Amino acid sequence: MSMATMSFRDAMFLLAESRERPTHVGSLMLFDRPEGAGPDYLADLHRRLVSGDVEVAPLFRRRATRGLSSLGQWSWVNDDDVDIEYHVRLSALPRPGRIRELLELVSRLHGSLLDRHRPLWEFHLIEGVEGDRFAVYSKIHHAMMDGVRAMKHLEKALSTDPERRDMPPFWAVDPRPGRASRPVGEKAPAPTGWLGSAREYVGGALRTAGTLADGVGQSLNVGPALLSSAYRGLVEHDLALPFEAPPTMLNVPITGARRFAAESWPLKRIQRVRERTGTTVNDVMLAMSAGALRHYLADHGGLPDKPLVAALPVALEDSGSGNALGAILVNLATNEPDPAERLRKIRQSGLAAKQNLQGRDPMTIAALSAVVAAPIGLGLVPGSSAVNQGFNLIISNVPGPKDPLYWEGAKLSGIYPISVPLDGQALNITVMSYADSMEIGITGDRRAVPHLQHLLGHLEDALVELEAVADAADR
Repeated sequence: MSMATMSFRDAMFLLAESRERPTHVGSLMLFDRPEGAGPDYLADLHRRLVSGDVEVAPLFRRRATRGLSSLGQWSWVNDDDVDIEYHVRLSALPRPGRIRELLELVSRLHGSLLDRHRPLWEFHLIEGVEGDRFAVYSKIHHAMMDGVRAMKHLEKALSTDPERRDMPPFWAVDPRPGRASRPVGEKAPAPTGWLGSAREYVGGALRTAGTLADGVGQSLNVGPALLSSAYRGLVEHDLALPFEAPPTMLNVPITGARRFAAESWPLKRIQRVRERTGTTVNDVMLAMSAGALRHYLADHGGLPDKPLVAALPVALEDSGSGNALGAILVNLATNEPDPAERLRKIRQSGLAAKQNLQGRDPMTIAALSAVVAAPIGLGLVPGSSAVNQGFNLIISNVPGPKDPLYWEGAKLSGIYPISVPLDGQALNITVMSYADSMEIGITGDRRAVPHLQHLLGHLEDALVELEAVADAADR
């Protein structure tokens, strides 16, 4: 049996997972049915997908396991008997098939654990969406890949050609470089059995020791960098520092149930604010989120006097792992009632965080990012919400496809990322651009974040406020 030891970064998402803390990421895609499609269009598509004619790529055939043969370490093994009908499912919404019913179904699906006895992914076709549409909900374990990579991989199964009908499903395409047809773990002839696993484990330990030695060698660079970051935050007041975030109703223990809400905004509205205020799209999205959070927390009597702090994931150098964790912190200025001043402070905080990393060597950048991102890992630990988590929530901005996409003749009308709430951070906002739209997916703990869908209305209100700021700047 071919076996590959899992990296620690990937394994931690399995080690920390529990019923209260599922650690998979997902997406919701809305499609317009092709013109002239009959009533059995989706059922026929489902039958083709599970027919057995499509070969499952090695990445989506691997299963997580650990035991004596792997010395207790989490490893990947090939599953030679993938039950494709289990992974690829067909569902239907109750009438009238509103977006409300769709989001309720997706919320329930996203709250259930993936079966560890099988490859860690699912793909749900959902028919009966109002407006002659259907939906696709997919989820994949964070141990396999992070949300950014998962979304980019889904794009590979779509086409810019509305007439194309031969695109393989995402589980038939292996996204790893140079892994088009290579079995899991087979870099050369892969070691197998107890002895092979021991060699792999010892080799990994030696590599880890080497990395630690390099880190000690760089400590003279990293230490001053951390002190410099702290000094700048205290003196300049723009750089947000870890553990400055105030406690809120969002920073509590979480349960296993989820709520999900999603909406699209025309990109031209956001671009107009960007152009007239001299900011960036990311600044505007953060200001929208900050305005929405300010209104939402005020509605629930829980707006703190201190500003909320958001962690923004950043891409680090790829080490071959399925996850690349790093982050910067941004002051959301939620205590500022003036939307123009709030936007200015958010921009200054973001610039300070980015400038803090500029000109530093990769080791120092990784170390600084690790300090900021440490609460992300801490949020996977039960009971960690009793500790100040360092920030209040994660806000991600993922660049998406610039052109309209199609799947089997169906136009993709919306694509919404679904993320992982953490213990102590019960809310996650993920933004993704697509063609002429900005898509926002909000994932929250069902108990800790009541009436989560109200945040969508608050986001619109916040954008209207920013448009007024843009109009004033233009006069």
